[in-house]
Amino acid sequence: MTASLPAAGEGRRLPLVLRNRAFGTVWLGQVLTQAAVRMFQVGVSWWLVAYAVASGRGLASGLFMAVSTLPAVALAPVVARAVTRFAHRSVLRAAAGGAGAAATALAGWAYASDLPLAAAYAATLALATCQAFFDPCLTTSVPELVDDEDIEAATGFELSTQSLASLGGALLGALIVDRAGVAGLAVGCAAAYVTAAVLIATVRFRTPGVDATTAADTGATADTGAAEIQSAAPAERRTLRRILADLPYVRRILLCFTAANLFTTAVFVVIPLYTKSVLGQGGSTVALLEASLGVGTLIGSFTGARVPGRPTVLGACLLGVMAAAFAVPGFVAARPAISGCLVAAGWCVGVIGVRFVALFQRLVPAADKPGFFAVMQAVLGATFPLASLLFGVLGDHLSAQTLCLIQAAGLVPAACALALLRDRTPQDDTTEAPASAPAPEPVTAGGAR
Repeated sequence: MTASLPAAGEGRRLPLVLRNRAFGTVWLGQVLTQAAVRMFQVGVSWWLVAYAVASGRGLASGLFMAVSTLPAVALAPVVARAVTRFAHRSVLRAAAGGAGAAATALAGWAYASDLPLAAAYAATLALATCQAFFDPCLTTSVPELVDDEDIEAATGFELSTQSLASLGGALLGALIVDRAGVAGLAVGCAAAYVTAAVLIATVRFRTPGVDATTAADTGATADTGAAEIQSAAPAERRTLRRILADLPYVRRILLCFTAANLFTTAVFVVIPLYTKSVLGQGGSTVALLEASLGVGTLIGSFTGARVPGRPTVLGACLLGVMAAAFAVPGFVAARPAISGCLVAAGWCVGVIGVRFVALFQRLVPAADKPGFFAVMQAVLGATFPLASLLFGVLGDHLSAQTLCLIQAAGLVPAACALALLRDRTPQDDTTEAPASAPAPEPVTAGGAR
């Protein structure tokens, strides 16, 4: 029996997604779902600008992007309750399966007849609703998939998923629309969602607090132990408003990045408009620019922990770099220059994500994390519908280059506000750190966690 066990540390040489089959399978499912929703957003946004709408392209594209972000904002309390009450595997499986059904229905409609604009908006609303449940649920279910010592590595892989999804979706979305239309795009999305649902259905989630060996021996899973988990839950559940009220430092950081998002997220509206009206090029250029942003974000996700600086000071500097990156296309209409600037902007986004999510993991009490991460997604995404509509309408009256300059100017106040925040010390955080579990190591000036 002992001969079949790996030598000490042997399994640790492999990446977590390879040595932990359960987490690797669910992580692959997240990659597929996020890539599908991003591919759909990029593809339909380009379809609206290049094929479906003759006038008012900016408004049509902006409205589409606004609709795609509404569920994460409007359903945050519902998502938090669902993630707390129901078995996480069931929530993940239902979200992926529901999105697959919606994409399949859209593909059938698009193949059978001309697709009305309302159908595209309804489809993105359905897909975004499913994703609004999937992402926070996966974040919360990490302890059911990995051991305690692997939680930080699992978080890193999960953070990189959005970058991988943006990269893959950006590369494929506009290209598929140019070659196969919205019908082909919907077929690809449906295949990704259905595959993700099947993958998740094969995974057994552990009951929290049960290690991998015990789970394998006893068969304890999150699904079969759902009743026991709920009975052990605290009788008094804190509201999302109360969670943020008790975390003033975290709340101020979220407000700064919410203001910044009003201008950064507009890039998804600006890119297709810039490609069509300024560069006069097609879907391949949209794919290049979107992929540049995704590559930069991916690099930032993997290098963020090694970037030195205190969180708020570093965040302010990164917002300043993003402002400069957005300003350059306002003066230089050259595809290589724009691509390089988007790589730089994406890198800033990736580093900010790693550093500040790690900071929040340290400051937020364990019992509040399901609600906090749902409300964080909602707060940070609250400006996305407004930004999409605002820049979409402006895009019908101003040049895309002017929109780039507005983005750059808008980031400056947010960077200044973030720089003025005083960084918390470990001693300051004692009232906010979880008492029942050891807090992760603080983010140091050298970037180590």
